[in-house]
Amino acid sequence: MVTATAQAREARNGIHPTKDELIKTVVVLLDNLTLDEITSERVLEISGISRGSLYHHFQDFAELLELAQVRRFSSYVNDSIEVLTELFSTVSSREQLVHRLPEVSKSFQAPELADARIERLTAISKVMHNPRMAAALGAEQERLTETIADLYRDLQARGLGNPLLQPRTAAVMFQAYTLGRTVDDFTAAHMDQDNWLYAVSLVVENIFFPAQ
Repeated sequence: MVTATAQAREARNGIHPTKDELIKTVVVLLDNLTLDEITSERVLEISGISRGSLYHHFQDFAELLELAQVRRFSSYVNDSIEVLTELFSTVSSREQLVHRLPEVSKSFQAPELADARIERLTAISKVMHNPRMAAALGAEQERLTETIADLYRDLQARGLGNPLLQPRTAAVMFQAYTLGRTVDDFTAAHMDQDNWLYAVSLVVENIFFPAQ
């Protein structure tokens, strides 16, 4: 159990280096292993950190695994925010938007990113009946949704976004069709990627940024 003193120290200085190193160790292991394959023994061996230190910073080993998943999820959030902020802040017309946004969607939804999409869904699935995981992951998801909503709100103010579409609705819908690509990732037969991107372009042109 993390003591009140340790919690206060982390609040002042950010995450403790030992705690951070343990999380980073699991983050790297998740590149090649599933959660079920990662043991506390392996994490401690690779990190060189004692078992006592692990349980000083985490309530249990499951919490360490949860925070590693949240950190990987956060990396996706940060990358998405960077790409979308750059796109939406530099366009000046609807024509630019409908031309460039499908290209961004293409990069987010490339077939070779199937594992990353499935990992994201796996992390989301962990929040059921797990308030601790729900709180940590929910904060990152909310950060992404609110950022996209703010970007869309700005586009509406510039006369580019659909005035009938609420910014949060737009933000959730954008993520929904991106993450929804996963339903085709693990099946034996796959849809045509170009046709999928054509469908995305129809959503972009007729829902997010219709001609006004």
